[in-house]
Amino acid sequence: MLTVSDGVVAGSRTDTAGPALVEALMESGFDVVDTAVSSDGVDEVAAALTTLTEGFNGVVVATGGTGFGPRDLTPEATRRVIDREAPGLAEAMRAASPSPHGMLSRGVCGARGQAVVLNVPGSRSGALECLAAVLPALPHALELLAGETAHS
Repeated sequence: MLTVSDGVVAGSRTDTAGPALVEALMESGFDVVDTAVSSDGVDEVAAALTTLTEGFNGVVVATGGTGFGPRDLTPEATRRVIDREAPGLAEAMRAASPSPHGMLSRGVCGARGQAVVLNVPGSRSGALECLAAVLPALPHALELLAGETAHS
């Protein structure tokens, strides 16, 4: 779980999305083994995502930095790190948003090794809506990445 926010790093903003996502993941049966906070910026976010996905078989959710602000660069950092993009996951997230602002999310999803990386908005409600949209597909995605299917 990665929170991307200059304000959270500086201590001037409280992270509400990160803790809510951790709770939602745990309620869905996932073990949350690590949480981190990164300032905005391609290099910073890419480094944090690399650390969180290295040798990891699971889901890494990055909340924040997916909008149109000048420092909203989480998608660019994610593209730098992932091996393969999963556009269907990102499309499902955007489609699930009841807010017209949902279509402004530039979040990217994909795989790095055996980890699924999801970009979700920094708002608590937007992050939870996006996660809920893709939760049913995540166990099978992880099985596929681990080579645990009859189709192998």
